[in-house]
Amino acid sequence: MKRMPVIIFFFILALIVGGVGVLATWDIPAPVNSVEKVLPDERFPR
Repeated sequence: MKRMPVIIFFFILALIVGGVGVLATWDIPAPVNSVEKVLPDERFPR
């Protein structure tokens, strides 16, 4: 029972390192939705 906290610590550490590895190598696609917004001319100086 004395080794249980050490085992839990290394398990959590392995999960964190694995999660960072997955996020570092995951190729997340960029959003492809186009946004069109009309800006009034009063917002820009002439």
